Amino acid sequence: MASMVSILLRCSLLVLLLVQSTHSSVTPKAKNAIAEEHKPALPSSSNTYIVLTNHLAKPSKFDTLEHWYASMVGKNSSRIQYTYGTVMHGFAARLTDGEAQRMATVPGVSRVYKDRLYHTQTTRSPWFMGLHDDFGAWPDAEFGDGVIIGFVDTGIWPERASFSDTGLGPVRSTWRGKCVDAPGFNASLCNNKLVGAKSFTDSSPRDIDGHGTHVASTAAGSEVPSADLFKFAGGRASGVARMARIAMYKACIRGGCSLSAITAAVDAAVSDGVDLISMSIGGPVEAFYDDLVTVATFGAERRGVFVVMSGGNYGPNASSITNVAPWMTTVGAATTDRVFPATLRLGNGVVLTGQSLYNIPFSQGAGTIPLVSSDCGKYGDLTPDKFMGKVVVCSKGVGAWAGFDVERAGGAGMISADSRTRFGDAVKAQPFNLPGLQLSSTGVKKLADYMSSVAYPVASFNFTCNTVTGENRAPMVAGFSSRGPNPIVPEILKPDVIAPGVNILAAWSGAASPSGSNMDPRRVEYNILSGTSMACPHVAGVAALIKKRHGDWTPAMIRSALMTTAGPLDKNGRDIVDSGSAVGAAVMGATPLAAGAGFVLPRLAMDPGLVYDAGTQDYVDFLCTLNYTVEQMRMFVPELSKCARTIPGGVANLNYPSFVVVFDGRTRVRTLTRTVTLVSTRPESYNVTVAAPDGVKVTVTPATLEFRWPKEKRSYSVQFSSEAGAKVRPAGTWDFGHIAWENRKHRVRSPVAFKWDN
Repeated sequence: MASMVSILLRCSLLVLLLVQSTHSSVTPKAKNAIAEEHKPALPSSSNTYIVLTNHLAKPSKFDTLEHWYASMVGKNSSRIQYTYGTVMHGFAARLTDGEAQRMATVPGVSRVYKDRLYHTQTTRSPWFMGLHDDFGAWPDAEFGDGVIIGFVDTGIWPERASFSDTGLGPVRSTWRGKCVDAPGFNASLCNNKLVGAKSFTDSSPRDIDGHGTHVASTAAGSEVPSADLFKFAGGRASGVARMARIAMYKACIRGGCSLSAITAAVDAAVSDGVDLISMSIGGPVEAFYDDLVTVATFGAERRGVFVVMSGGNYGPNASSITNVAPWMTTVGAATTDRVFPATLRLGNGVVLTGQSLYNIPFSQGAGTIPLVSSDCGKYGDLTPDKFMGKVVVCSKGVGAWAGFDVERAGGAGMISADSRTRFGDAVKAQPFNLPGLQLSSTGVKKLADYMSSVAYPVASFNFTCNTVTGENRAPMVAGFSSRGPNPIVPEILKPDVIAPGVNILAAWSGAASPSGSNMDPRRVEYNILSGTSMACPHVAGVAALIKKRHGDWTPAMIRSALMTTAGPLDKNGRDIVDSGSAVGAAVMGATPLAAGAGFVLPRLAMDPGLVYDAGTQDYVDFLCTLNYTVEQMRMFVPELSKCARTIPGGVANLNYPSFVVVFDGRTRVRTLTRTVTLVSTRPESYNVTVAAPDGVKVTVTPATLEFRWPKEKRSYSVQFSSEAGAKVRPAGTWDFGHIAWENRKHRVRSPVAFKWDN
């Protein structure tokens, strides 16, 4: 219970806002909106229309897509309100009905839609990835109906509305899984949405922690008309594949996940007949034959089960990426265009903006409170004699759970410092129990400079409790998202892709508090979490959509579709930014070591044109190329008597949708080969385009690929040359480019990473 001093202090500060902030999300924004400060005069009979385009059909006479869009609207181009350049291509403009009808006939325009109000969706991330109810990946894949995703996690809270089976038919007859009765979990709680629930811990499949419920509803939760956390992020909730089915394999408890439980869960999931496995877990990176999760997932791949895993939350440190085997799809975390701003005014007048889920609107006005620092993690450090009536600046980046210790010590508020994330729009929002916010490393530095410059630092809070959408730069790679290079096999680029993983709203356990503190009495149906754990199920959901549309595709083909169509640009058509960039350094674009191939775009991934396929034998050859012994190889292939072959040219020649080129003192030329398979239904021709850093020459042979029938394969080789006379790069330097195969309908893009080991 809060101390009386703390209660009185808080009440003395609360001043309810009479005028709602201009950043409020109560008035819904247009989809993918980029707010403009000045709006031109509009025709009285006009409405907002969204014009979707095939960006590959842009006439060559226009330098940019924006110029093309302006030509469509003509002299009234000032009526263009927003442009779309990442999750989809096109623009929104005020048009009369007649203008809209004529716009639909313009070559290159896919379709014209009259705007309508959408409520925010997990409540936001599926839409931000480009998913729409009436066109694109969702209806094309029947929302993933019938595909079964197995989750290895902390269990599930089956009573949540996200697991309703309304509108779903029975599970397929070949499904072998079931729900298992256990104390506190009745198998009758399962239905045509939750089709399997087993526990591999000492407890029942019921989720006491909340994590498993959150990730399952993110990937495949049913549509829920209204969901929020303390009125934040309110709107229609939906899993990415909302008609897919869920099978939960509980292998984790709050203390962690044992390897034995994980491998048992994977084994059971494959045996039951899941189509995909989603695992938002990670551990120490070890040689593949020493990592039982890697071995277990290899077995899943042999059975045709797609495995997607989180990349870890240890960024921005280099080589912090986990789950790095080539038969896994490894996911990093990115932001969406939704933030929960709160501000801190310092005694020197500087205003710092952070994020907060503290849900009592108030402004302290001219009133200020003393600031004091603490690591907020040391037992017994938070005592009333030090912190009564003060705002505690927690230097260790602790979560909202520490707020209960601060409150018990009589603290008036807290500030959590995120040293890994540069931009405030990318920090984790926390459900503080007392006035509190989280600052980025940029804000933390300004706060620290102020506190060190005065004897008695003070500050005041302002909370509007608003959800703001469409106004921030997004996506950005989260600072905490783990980075490459791959610590086991640098020649395999990881992560593979990034997906929404910051401030994601999804279903929550009825047994867990939103903050994670045992002192927190609050219980919620939905919670907002951040981590690559949240990014992973987004990709699992997209993979389920692809699986529904292309049931005969191998896991490698699904991964290829995700990677080669991923977007390297943000919603404004600029390079995706790395929020783990150092404070004071230039704003850095996210390299493939942070973002992989880019941000997952479901609509494009459904129809990639070409794919890079690989199967069990390819991975066996890959492991043999690592010079594993027969005994080590038998961890993966028990029947193996010897390695029959290795990959010519080394592991970098695995038929992977990305490239890593290592130049060392022995050679300045590397040649890699790849094979692509046509997955379109008609003959197609592709031409290659290349981007390479200065001093590197790239030659692709052949430069054109002709395909005459579906599933036809074509191979090509790429010679990478570090040119003599080029600038000298220190050992360990990385640089980047890409190779893309293009025609008017498809663009099949692969990132290329170059390393100098001279």
